[in-house]
Amino acid sequence: MQKTLRGVGVSHGVAIGQVRHMGTAVLEPTATQIPAEEAERERARAQQAVDAVAADLIARGNLAGGEAQAVLEAQALMAQDPELAADVARRIAVGSSAERAVYDAFAAYRALLASAGEYLAGRVADLDDVRNRIVARLMGVPMPGVPDSDEPYVLLARDLAPADTALLDPALVLGFVTEEGGPTSHSAILARAMGVPAVVALPGATELAEGTTVAVDGSSGEVLVEPSAEQQQELRRVAAERKAALAGSSGPGRTSDGHLVPLLANVGGPADVPAAVAAGAEGVGLFRTEFLFLDDSAKAPSEDTQTAAYRQVLEAFPEGRVVVRVLDAGADKPLDFLTPADEPNPALGVRGLRALLDHPEVLATQLRALARAAEGLPVHLEVMAPMVADRTDARAFADACREAGLHAKFGAMVEIPSAALRARSILAEVEFLSLGTNDLAQYTFAADRQVGALARLQDPWQPALLDLVAAAAEAARAAGKSCGVCGEAASDPLLACVLTGLGVTSLSMGSASIPYVRSMLAKFTLDQCRRAAEAARAADSAEGARAAAQQVLSGE
Repeated sequence: MQKTLRGVGVSHGVAIGQVRHMGTAVLEPTATQIPAEEAERERARAQQAVDAVAADLIARGNLAGGEAQAVLEAQALMAQDPELAADVARRIAVGSSAERAVYDAFAAYRALLASAGEYLAGRVADLDDVRNRIVARLMGVPMPGVPDSDEPYVLLARDLAPADTALLDPALVLGFVTEEGGPTSHSAILARAMGVPAVVALPGATELAEGTTVAVDGSSGEVLVEPSAEQQQELRRVAAERKAALAGSSGPGRTSDGHLVPLLANVGGPADVPAAVAAGAEGVGLFRTEFLFLDDSAKAPSEDTQTAAYRQVLEAFPEGRVVVRVLDAGADKPLDFLTPADEPNPALGVRGLRALLDHPEVLATQLRALARAAEGLPVHLEVMAPMVADRTDARAFADACREAGLHAKFGAMVEIPSAALRARSILAEVEFLSLGTNDLAQYTFAADRQVGALARLQDPWQPALLDLVAAAAEAARAAGKSCGVCGEAASDPLLACVLTGLGVTSLSMGSASIPYVRSMLAKFTLDQCRRAAEAARAADSAEGARAAAQQVLSGE
């Protein structure tokens, strides 16, 4: 029976194939009382399983590289969390088996996160995956995972853990659809990095029967169930046209009338650089430096270690612009040496620049390392601070940059509504702005960016979010300074045109999205982009904004 389902498209492209479901396993162990004399053996079993799972996650990360490596290393740290280990030991001491102790300890941690306002609810899939891997190893049962298949297929799942997503084989997995997740979830980010079409937050996705033929449009979020031969042919024709257009797209980002919009890449470390160069990125608009700090949450990497890693990225863009975000720790990326362990609501706590200002030696070391990494290179280095709330924050960061002897532009990320509304005063202290639309949406709508049920409020087409983008861009224009976007909003080709019309001066995205955005921008004049932006802001919903912009740009 033909029907069309709609979720949230998070990775461009079209996939047509038969459905295969993510494998499942029974992973709730029975509650049995063990004799006291076996407690030490159970503790050893639990520790061995934890160590093995952490090692496996790190190995998977090394294979995947890039952003996936950082995500999986964070999961490994989650597995080895000392508080969880202590809770497991306590439960074993009163008679629980190793597997039951692990299961119950993770359940308690899950409940703790929920009681903290669910800011970290989007990481529950990661937490559950770690638990399942440890318990499965203890129980001697197969891990839930990607199905075995000799033929290409479309993967369906309730959600996908990063460890599964990172190692998907694009030759077999044509695309994937999940019931949960959001446009900025780990799986969505990794799907874009891999170039695999994906749709998330699709209610009832797992109810589709094994073997059902579907067509997945990762741009629109539509999933056609049992499409006709004619529909499949038309989708393939459109996909082929898109591919041909992309192949013919090269050079700098610009509108059809020559207005330049530099297209930059978001990278998580040196491993992401080759893909950025291959996609024709004009530089790096967001260099996430967290990857260096996840190896050891107890202490920061040395200045020499940081310098070597930063230089690898800077050398790849000798004449380009590289925008580095200093360490953004806290909330879902806690570090023992930097962030408080007992915050009641980490989302609204000491994260980003706030944590660095509390530990000025960590910030100073990173800034010195960046200064050393750029020595002798013609690269245009820019350094920005995350979670800037006001002019006081901006001044403190600018002062730290000057004290470290950093000869680079320094800027502020706009991720908090206050920063967008007071951008003019912030720009009195820094030289550029960069809009992190993922967090900006989260704080604007009080909607956790990882919770699938709130995906509507995380849609970057929300007119209120566009208003904040416009406010920041206008302040930058008045000050004669730049204002880029480095959130996932920039990866939507249609929205890229609207952002350009709002006055954004550069767009940074996952490398796989750059050809799509370059091709779309080249179709329209700056005036058309401006009119599309006005129409989008005049709408009352994300759906209305998208439709209004599409209508303007299609000439209807």
